[in-house]
Amino acid sequence: MRNYLNKNIFKKGLYIFGTLTLLTVSSCKKYTELSPLSSLSETTAFSTPANIELAMAGVYNRATVGNYNGGGGRGYPFGAASIEQSEMRGEDMVNLATFFQITYESTITSATANNVNMWEQLYALINQCNVFIDGVTAASTSGVITPDVANSYIGEAKFLRALAHHELVIDFCRPYVDGNGSKAGVPYRTTGVTSATSVETQKVIPRGTVAEDYTKILADLDFAETNLPATRSSFKLTRATKGAAIALKTRVKLHMNDFAGVITEGAKLGTSAATAPYTSPIGSYSLTSSPDAPFTSFSNNTESIFSIENGAASNGGVNGALPNMFGPAKNDLNALVGRGLIATSPNLYNASYWVTGDKRRSLLQIQQSTTGAKYFFNYKYRDPATSTDYAPIIRYAEVLLNVAEAYSRTTALDVRALNLLNAVRNRSVPIANIYTIVNFASQTSLTQAILNERRLEFAGEGRRWPDITRLSQDANFQVAGGGVPAKILVTALSGTGSNYDVVLRPTTVSAKAALPYTDNKYIWPIPTSELNANPNLTQNPGY
Repeated sequence: MRNYLNKNIFKKGLYIFGTLTLLTVSSCKKYTELSPLSSLSETTAFSTPANIELAMAGVYNRATVGNYNGGGGRGYPFGAASIEQSEMRGEDMVNLATFFQITYESTITSATANNVNMWEQLYALINQCNVFIDGVTAASTSGVITPDVANSYIGEAKFLRALAHHELVIDFCRPYVDGNGSKAGVPYRTTGVTSATSVETQKVIPRGTVAEDYTKILADLDFAETNLPATRSSFKLTRATKGAAIALKTRVKLHMNDFAGVITEGAKLGTSAATAPYTSPIGSYSLTSSPDAPFTSFSNNTESIFSIENGAASNGGVNGALPNMFGPAKNDLNALVGRGLIATSPNLYNASYWVTGDKRRSLLQIQQSTTGAKYFFNYKYRDPATSTDYAPIIRYAEVLLNVAEAYSRTTALDVRALNLLNAVRNRSVPIANIYTIVNFASQTSLTQAILNERRLEFAGEGRRWPDITRLSQDANFQVAGGGVPAKILVTALSGTGSNYDVVLRPTTVSAKAALPYTDNKYIWPIPTSELNANPNLTQNPGY
């Protein structure tokens, strides 16, 4: 793989770029089973339709693996790291070792590897998207590919660019709901930097505001929706589609409290149907009958709208891949599974709203049975040997719950919100626990039930921190103080497994105190490497 950038510039740390990785596909089944194509110039990379397709695979590969600390990949940004870091910022999983301690306990600095690599690898992906867009645009102009084909490729790149910028805003900025996006945002980069272009032009791009970032994110997704295909014959779940762009818009608009916008976008995917079952007219998305199917059949199911593909030759490895990080060292069959670094929080496992008999406990949780370590672990990712589990980015279940929340906040005790909630929940809970509208005494109680359902349904998928931060200004639904929640420390977990008990449902003390919203560590600092290279950026206050 060739680095097209001046090495001296690269060492300065302005990570607004990334190599345009050109790759051949050694298997028609996976774009991550890759080997390097010979070193090509940017011009050659876009000289034929075949090379353009290979360059597109390289962009997705960048989204999957990253280049952790300039070396091997650890699943940055989206192959694993975005999920793991988001879970460790929340309280529904418990850090058991030192591996994620800095993130879990919010002791980050502007030089901490986890947040530094998230910033650097997200911008590396963004630049690779921009280089690709520039190259494809030129290829269309010169007649190498048609304008329609070019726009479809550009739609994929803009989808990934929007996804990456939204992740940056969630991690490094105060949320949109604080001042309607008036807080400092991140630089929204839309010009590719290569060996032939100057990095200096990118240094003048200001942070702008969160609102400006959201406007550009939605513009990228609108373009993607217009130009992407509704379905694909290959890479059905791991290449962006029209439905993926729409689904991501429901998430982005939910972060903006644009509930009408969420409802409008969701309707395109079938959420305005009177009752379940819900099926999207675009992409034919529908819920799987069992809650574990998106994970046991991660490469082919009706529910996954967009996932990041991991493969034997392209994943985060034992120091990053989801099954290694989330899986127990040994399960109840005494078989080697993972590293046992992150357990499910007993306070989530015992929560009153996680009813007895919910299939997600039996199908998507697993207990480690070794002496002194009888904890429950997330069981959505099951292949620690080769780490081929796809990283789920957005599922149809999320679209349904996004729209359910939007309805519940718009109209008191809206039966449409209840129906969407039940569509997701009823496949897992016993018949006796199915909700009816009489279960809710107020508009707030129905919304809270939807938020509770999100914690159960998306446990281990990295959605908890985004929900915490978008709810930070809502007195009805924020965690204590609207900030970083209090955390259970591993010393509070019993080796007998007594913390996990759905009969007595004990509460385990969260000894790591919460941080209020006003604490500077609520958001991550911009890396020192970036500030040294880009004097036009200002650091987040308090760092």
